[in-house]
Amino acid sequence: MARRRRYSRDPLGLRRALSGLLLPGLVAAMALLAALALAGAQGAAGLAERWQRGAAAAVTVQIPDSDPARIERALVALRAMPEVAEASAMPAERLAALLRPWLGDAPALAVPGVIELRLRSALTDPVLIGDRLSGQVPGALVEAHGLWVQRLAALARSLQAMALGVLLLVAVVAAAVVAVATRAGLASRRNAIEVLHGLGARDRDIAGRFARRLGLLAAAGALAGTLGAVPALGLLANLAGPWVGAEGRMDSLAGLPWLGLLALPPVAYLVGWGTAQATVRRWLRQLP
Repeated sequence: MARRRRYSRDPLGLRRALSGLLLPGLVAAMALLAALALAGAQGAAGLAERWQRGAAAAVTVQIPDSDPARIERALVALRAMPEVAEASAMPAERLAALLRPWLGDAPALAVPGVIELRLRSALTDPVLIGDRLSGQVPGALVEAHGLWVQRLAALARSLQAMALGVLLLVAVVAAAVVAVATRAGLASRRNAIEVLHGLGARDRDIAGRFARRLGLLAAAGALAGTLGAVPALGLLANLAGPWVGAEGRMDSLAGLPWLGLLALPPVAYLVGWGTAQATVRRWLRQLP
């Protein structure tokens, strides 16, 4: 009686035909790659935003000598410009600390005076500011970091696009793996399927049983891969904290793309379900 009840619940014997760990294992590996790609895309987007919002508007002015009078005159001229939001002279101690890794402690070495600027807009051309400043303070040199920031932001956007491309590739490979597993299940249960089909079983019922089974296997594999990826992502987030302004953060897991990670198992189920449906229906149409 129990055997008959189990048979009625699984007339195609899919629990035996699709019971291996190969499909969930492959999907788990792809979910791990997808989780890394999600974290990479979010991290690249955060870096690009931080660089563009912060350093893109930063400009450095060098005065050939550290004459306090010339530095003060340059500060007055810069603060009077409408494009400049903030201008301040860099303290000698900080400048010496910045140069120490390259020059060491060289008190007799003459270093230029440095003024740090913060522009109101990253679109402001620093060359125009330098031209106006040099008319009032001869020899003043303006160095803008905007070009390097634009290149770094472009690199971050490229990394983000590559991460999204990896996600798409993972989805395509997952669909291919599910299609292969579906065809293997069809081949192993061909006789039972032909008998049920000949007795009048509808295509949607047969395809639905395959789709549910393979969808659950794919979702289980994706869940395992996602859980395995969380510790690695937490470690990477902790290491990347100084780059994104999160020094000393202990809650590194809070910065992970949790919405995307939580969506991986349901998405894997949908990919498995949809691929199995399409594969089985195409195979059933070829039956006499």
